[in-house]
Amino acid sequence: MRQIVVISGKGGTGKTSVTAALAAVACENAAPADAAREGEAPPPALVLADCDVDASDLHLLLAPVVRERHDFHSGVLARIDAALCTRCGTCTAACRYGALDAPPHVAREMCEGCGACAHVCPEGAVALDERHCGEWYVSDTRFGPMVHAALGIGEENSGKLVSTVRNRAREIAESLGARAVLIDGSPGVGCPVIASLAGADTALLVTEPTVSALHDLERVHALTLHFGVRAAVLLNKADIHTGMARHIEAFCTDHGLPLLGSLPHSPVFMAAQFAGLSVPEFAPHAEGALFREVWNSLQAMTTTTAET
Repeated sequence: MRQIVVISGKGGTGKTSVTAALAAVACENAAPADAAREGEAPPPALVLADCDVDASDLHLLLAPVVRERHDFHSGVLARIDAALCTRCGTCTAACRYGALDAPPHVAREMCEGCGACAHVCPEGAVALDERHCGEWYVSDTRFGPMVHAALGIGEENSGKLVSTVRNRAREIAESLGARAVLIDGSPGVGCPVIASLAGADTALLVTEPTVSALHDLERVHALTLHFGVRAAVLLNKADIHTGMARHIEAFCTDHGLPLLGSLPHSPVFMAAQFAGLSVPEFAPHAEGALFREVWNSLQAMTTTTAET
């Protein structure tokens, strides 16, 4: 079973559209002969994981039907028992984050869960409760199972939630005999991206021909090198700036990065989104054909990586 993560150094490159398109192509290529025994339903071609938990949107294209819903907890949140609190102000003086300006009220958005208030309270009025930060789901989609999540507004520890989503997707893929886990990662190079990359066989770096995109491509490529993940590049909206497109192609050549394809800036992408479809479903004979070439190249890469 291979784990393929689609990431980008910056937002807005089309990473989620690419992930949905690759999922559609992978399902086209899945053969009924993959069933373990005759008469059984074949295993899914892949399991999807939406690891862009801070701003997940893969569900907008795949219309998942939620089968499991789980709470996500991380860290602690102070709570003051009003019956025990004497308003002495000791906790207010100890809090460096301004979360206790008016005890017994705790400003949730300010509390860092450090526990200083509980440590100094002379009445023992402060409790540290497990902090509910969001939810994660296991769903059915037309392309197979998907694990995804929603992080609460202003909540942290998205890297931990990404790891939860990835690990569950891998477990489902192993139990069902799926051939791959396809991961829609976060933009940037921070903790959620690192968590998305952990254990991946191949990273597809989606970029566009702009100065900022080239800069961020350099950073995310350095990240894949650091973690020993083989990477390839997909250049989206390649015709909006042909000069910058050539710079990105040169960067790929200089750093031994396979350039798996160059996609045009096409209204088909937006039209497919409005229709709630992936690009190969919406335009199977045009842009869809380009994604089939990308998927085939990606499959060849992951096979080579697994063999080596």
